[in-house]
Amino acid sequence: MKWAASPGACAPPFNASDPDPGYIQGYLPGVRENGGQYTHAAAWCVIAYAMQGDGDRAFELFGMLNPINHASTRGGAYRYKIEPYVVPGDVYSEPPHVGRGGWSWYTGAAGWLYRAGIEYMLGIRVKGNEVQVAPCIPHEWPGYTVRYRRGSATYVIRVDNPSRISTGAVDIDVDGTRVEGDRFAVRDDGIEHRVDVRLREAAHAEATTANVGSDVRFAAGRL
Repeated sequence: MKWAASPGACAPPFNASDPDPGYIQGYLPGVRENGGQYTHAAAWCVIAYAMQGDGDRAFELFGMLNPINHASTRGGAYRYKIEPYVVPGDVYSEPPHVGRGGWSWYTGAAGWLYRAGIEYMLGIRVKGNEVQVAPCIPHEWPGYTVRYRRGSATYVIRVDNPSRISTGAVDIDVDGTRVEGDRFAVRDDGIEHRVDVRLREAAHAEATTANVGSDVRFAAGRL
């Protein structure tokens, strides 16, 4: 999969536009909201695609935003110019600074991108004394493993995707015992627990409630 592109906030950028669009035109063309990769909004798009059940598109966009993919070659690192391990506030899109990162070590978008990956793609959501598992992943993934620590306890969550689907219903076994629904109880007991999760096609009734976020209520159209 190729990660060269960056999602822009608008195209083409504003430049001496009439009527004046206001604050956004205060940035140079291709910088931040004015046509650049505005990472806050782009991270929300990852979440929106996951909420729609489009794991392939969510992962593709997540890869575009992942800073390590901007600096995976010597040429890319020279063009990007900032730390490849820090989510930037924006990536410029207009010559002569195409692909250059900006506002590193600053943006709250880093937290949103973290949540997009953990809570909405891997689907691991802590809800009080329970953990919900609601994946939305690329359909070709055979599975993945998450280690979740709760105080002195560790929960090794192994998600199996035998049908090669992006999202659906889940069957959960905790230490060999089946639990109902898409979540399981956790406690600080000093023990390592095994959680086996099987992703499967959802029946119609299950599909209507799958992948509904706890605090984000929007959907995205195609970029």
